[in-house]
Amino acid sequence: MTTEYMNEEHATAETGDDVVLEVSDLSVTFPSDDGPLPAVREVSYVLRRGEALGIVGESGSGKSVTSMAIMGLLPRNARVEGSARVLGQEVIGLDDKAISQVRGKKIAMIFQDPLTSLNPVYTIGYQIAEAVLAHRKVSKQDAMKRALELLEIVGIPSPEQRLRQYPHELSGGMRQRVVIAIAMANEPDVIIADEPTTALDVTVQAQVLDALQRARRETGAALVLITHDLGVVAGQVDRVGVMYAGRIVEMGPVEEVFYRPRMPYALGLLGSLPRLDGDRSDRLTPILGSPPSLRDLPPGCGFAPRCPMARERCHQEEPRLLLTNGDTGREPSEAGAPTVHTAACHFSDELVGVGAADLFRPGEERPETTEGEPEPKNPVEPDVLLSATDLVKHFPIRSKGILRRKVGEVQAVSGISLDLREKETLALVGESGCGKSTTARLLLNLIRLTSGEVTYMGRPLQGLSDRRMRPLRKDLQLVFQDPFASLDPRMTVSDIIAEPMRIHGDGHRDARRRVKELLELVGLDPEHGSRYPHEFSGGQRQRIGVARALSLNPRVLVLDEPVSALDVSIQAGVINLLEDLQDELGLSYLFVSHDLSVVKHIADRVAVMYLGKMVETATTEQLFSAPAHPYTQALISAIPLPDPIKERTRERIMVTGDIPSPANPPSGCRFRTRCPKFANELSDVERTKCVEEPPELLDRGAGHRDACHYSEVVELI
Repeated sequence: MTTEYMNEEHATAETGDDVVLEVSDLSVTFPSDDGPLPAVREVSYVLRRGEALGIVGESGSGKSVTSMAIMGLLPRNARVEGSARVLGQEVIGLDDKAISQVRGKKIAMIFQDPLTSLNPVYTIGYQIAEAVLAHRKVSKQDAMKRALELLEIVGIPSPEQRLRQYPHELSGGMRQRVVIAIAMANEPDVIIADEPTTALDVTVQAQVLDALQRARRETGAALVLITHDLGVVAGQVDRVGVMYAGRIVEMGPVEEVFYRPRMPYALGLLGSLPRLDGDRSDRLTPILGSPPSLRDLPPGCGFAPRCPMARERCHQEEPRLLLTNGDTGREPSEAGAPTVHTAACHFSDELVGVGAADLFRPGEERPETTEGEPEPKNPVEPDVLLSATDLVKHFPIRSKGILRRKVGEVQAVSGISLDLREKETLALVGESGCGKSTTARLLLNLIRLTSGEVTYMGRPLQGLSDRRMRPLRKDLQLVFQDPFASLDPRMTVSDIIAEPMRIHGDGHRDARRRVKELLELVGLDPEHGSRYPHEFSGGQRQRIGVARALSLNPRVLVLDEPVSALDVSIQAGVINLLEDLQDELGLSYLFVSHDLSVVKHIADRVAVMYLGKMVETATTEQLFSAPAHPYTQALISAIPLPDPIKERTRERIMVTGDIPSPANPPSGCRFRTRCPKFANELSDVERTKCVEEPPELLDRGAGHRDACHYSEVVELI
């Protein structure tokens, strides 16, 4: 920490009270045509110097609105009540000029989307220096020196070059680290990070979290980390608060809340998570139902309509946030004490020793497990339905102007081969931009191959016209990542599901009956078929997308990131649905995802892609118990575990840098520019081989193949 940029309040605060942020009974209400909307209700917490507090909960629970109220960033029509004191100074109700003296100097915020946080017309260096000049009387030259120093602290490579670049020239992970650098520019006492890793790949997420921790060490700032990822919370914070329907329903030390949750909602969130260290045979435990409308909150406990423990008292009286550590029923003397565990549940003492499955799936029979290796699902090798051999897809890069000459090409897919068998789930994983979705569309003949071959049940698909492909579309269906964007907002749900049947001329007379059957099959009320997509939650819209894909009785479903945009509790329900449908209908899945926790739970085999090439493929058990390729090892080690002790003690394999451009991939091994083994372990002769010779995908035994000259099995879980 450089003394010339030391926050003046640091020195004074260290000798006095260590509380840097105190929130008391904070409430936020928005006006609407249907009446007031209470987005935040009486939130209280205390944050001490150097402490990290995590705020978790489903979308719409009030996490971000709470922090925006503290920062004074809500619209003027929002009614904010209560108190928020930063270093003893009240910030609620300050005018723009007064709050601007606090923002950036005493308290700073890192927003969810770094691209919208940065001005596209100014360079990175200018924007960081601007944050310094806003609160410091220093020269522009000194401010640029500080900007360079900050970029080095957050781990951005070639910082001198990045200073002169614009936001669009940086990757998502780099942009997020720039926003972290801006937040720490004036050594704030509090940093609020609002979903700082959302939409980032796990390897980039690990880099961003590392940069955030370095920022805290450099500034000594306390941290409020808002996220829906419980694994991130487990490894990054000291205390955690769980929000539901606008209020905090549980708060305590992270170990207490994770290992001994005392509010059914927190227990349900933990039970909904697919875990890397979990058993694949264990069924996920979703929380049934949806969060209540904030405009029409139910009387009593807001979670009561979804809670299996709910009784008459729960529907009549809203529970207060009370102590649980042997003193249930007593109000805490200090709500923000580091060791205090509080929960808003009338019957929290009944949750001692209760698991999520015990509460949300009582009486359900669990499959018997046997010692030793699990038996394969199908002793006989199943038939191959969909096969790809040496798939290549290059997209042309054209010059600007009238003639639009070809000046290069993007190598999106470079020689991918795979087989999808009957009643099997094959997962295609990798970072964004590796070619997963392009490969999926090539398999369905939605885009034309540059070269290679795709066959369905032995019949070649490449070169088939749309008319000749139409009969095969019945068997090959696609479920998209964004259910809202893939559903026509002008059509009712019944019409959306029936549309494929009308197009193919199948069962038109029985379409209405078939639609009702499909809605029941995916767990929706058939009576809601007359509604429109906007009247359903995200998880329900994804189920509608699945129902539409099933309308023609397909044999293969290609699922392109089907749960990435869903809250964990809703995600669990969709994953369970997909598993049930596969067992009931005998479907085969190509499951495209970047979330390896979900992949481990649902997949039979896994293929790992990097920069258009396949680098490793194996059964799920082989890949997760003994990954061989350095890239796979880095992916698995970067997945956070929702277990505070394991997450803080497990081995990390850090990948530095960003994915090279597919328009100009590295020679030899494409992963070598980011490979920790290449950088730290190999000799000069071995490195030369990696630079000059592309590795082949070789079988290392038992069908486990990887493309690395010097692969070595490592146990990570």
